[in-house]
Amino acid sequence: MIHIHNEPDKTALGNAAAALGGDAIRAAIAAQGRANIVLATGVSQFEVLAVLVRRGDIDWSRVTAFHLDEYVGLPISHKASFRRYLNERFVSLLPALGGFHPIGGDAPDLAAEVVRLGALIARHPIDVTFAGIGENGHLAFNDPPADFDAAEAFRVVTLDERCRRQQLGEGWFPTFEDVPRQAISMTIPQIMKSKLIVLAVPDGRKAEAVRGTLVGPVTPMVPASILRRHPACHLFLEPESSALLQQMPKAAGD
Repeated sequence: MIHIHNEPDKTALGNAAAALGGDAIRAAIAAQGRANIVLATGVSQFEVLAVLVRRGDIDWSRVTAFHLDEYVGLPISHKASFRRYLNERFVSLLPALGGFHPIGGDAPDLAAEVVRLGALIARHPIDVTFAGIGENGHLAFNDPPADFDAAEAFRVVTLDERCRRQQLGEGWFPTFEDVPRQAISMTIPQIMKSKLIVLAVPDGRKAEAVRGTLVGPVTPMVPASILRRHPACHLFLEPESSALLQQMPKAAGD
């Protein structure tokens, strides 16, 4: 079930998504002493992370963080590196953070890196996943047609052209040829294991993907549509990203 939250603008969207996710982190700490979270990156997460790191009511020393994906072969020094993004916008701003497990997209042995990440996340059941939806409907870097039945928690994936053009359009790379062709991505089944999924999806360029996520069949051709089968997924929209939705209920199910 996807619970839909329509906010008046990007700032309100970020505030609302961070409030819901932050409250869930606090609740997990209160219930079990720790919280494990997954963070997304990209333009859609700017406002969410900016608000989340200011939550002084969260004991960050009891929080362990993972992230959704990372480009293959890109060093952390590159401005498009998701490790760099999260270090700058999250990890470095929370010196008390209990742990952060970055994806080594430039690891010398990618197969071993995938196994390492899978073993780590298996020991840290995820309480909250902060995510977005790509212009092609992807979830993490699971481009269409996505594998809804992947056995592993992470895998090396090949990025489709529309995904790569989105990265170019957002200004992370100077030319299309500079956009990597592969990434390490968290798989759909691993994402679905999260107790709560908080989706922040601003901008009109995502409107088509939002409609496909909520309307029509649940299909690997619109990877994010699988979230209709999640018990606790909340989708935060603003007028531009919700522009192609007409009369939608406040929750969309399969």
